[in-house]
Amino acid sequence: MEGVMQTDAKMRTESGAESSPRAPGCSLRHFACEQNLLSRPDGSASFLQGVAEKSRERLIRNTCEAVVLGALHPRTSITVVLQVVSDAGSLLACCLNAACMALVDAGVPMRALFCGVTCALDSEGTLVLDPTAKQEKEARAILTFALDSVERKLLMSTTKGLYSDAELQQCLAAAQAASQHVFRFYRESLQRRYSKS
Repeated sequence: MEGVMQTDAKMRTESGAESSPRAPGCSLRHFACEQNLLSRPDGSASFLQGVAEKSRERLIRNTCEAVVLGALHPRTSITVVLQVVSDAGSLLACCLNAACMALVDAGVPMRALFCGVTCALDSEGTLVLDPTAKQEKEARAILTFALDSVERKLLMSTTKGLYSDAELQQCLAAAQAASQHVFRFYRESLQRRYSKS
């Protein structure tokens, strides 16, 4: 997930909002996040995290619609703009994470936060969390999951390649475990942002 995602404009880095979640039992790459990048939109965020356009757009939209409490604001349109600056792998997961942080930054009411996690299975069946672009090209299967922050429920999944039912369950369990690290990063990023205000 080392691709840089941002909503709507150029990226500025903030060294205080970075995390290195590669810890024992977790093989996610480095993240960085900055919110409130743009002056005119209600919310903006950039998310650094190391599928066809329309398909990816539909998956992101469906995930956002599953958590946004739209009934609280009838006849209101919410637009999320994601700009891909670079793609170093796990792009859909990075897009989902950027969309969630932008919605949070805009103060959009949601029933839960969500995150994206990508898994790849290599030719020997070894699971790789947060694969790079090179690992994705060499993988026999790529699985991306969107999970909510409350119960780690599956909101969306998309797959490419061949895998068994057991491998699917193994990837989902690994993604649910990894989501804890992403949600912890969200929390720390928000705490840093609001402790400055």
